[in-house]
Amino acid sequence: MEDKYVIKALAALAQPNRLQIFRSLVVKGSQGLTPALLAEELGMSANTLSFHLKELMHADLISQERSGRNLIYRAQYDRMNAVLAYLSQNCCQGDPCEVTPDEICKTC
Repeated sequence: MEDKYVIKALAALAQPNRLQIFRSLVVKGSQGLTPALLAEELGMSANTLSFHLKELMHADLISQERSGRNLIYRAQYDRMNAVLAYLSQNCCQGDPCEVTPDEICKTC
């Protein structure tokens, strides 16, 4: 992945509302959410939500699909994983350092 795409993705997520929207879509999974449900869930106005959805789409972090009269937004997991892979590409000075879910949340 090229630096410019990582920078665009990180810049999009560096805004509290967009981070909240993206996390909600990640939690929802492949089912996705309509703008109305997202706005209700996050307590955000339709205009504000629309602006932030556009920015996340521009960064290619979410997708939009029309389903009848509704638009469905979903997180782009492949893009998210590519950004995470880029960020951790040379971690641990080249030694294997895969972290298991048990190691991530020791207090759970």
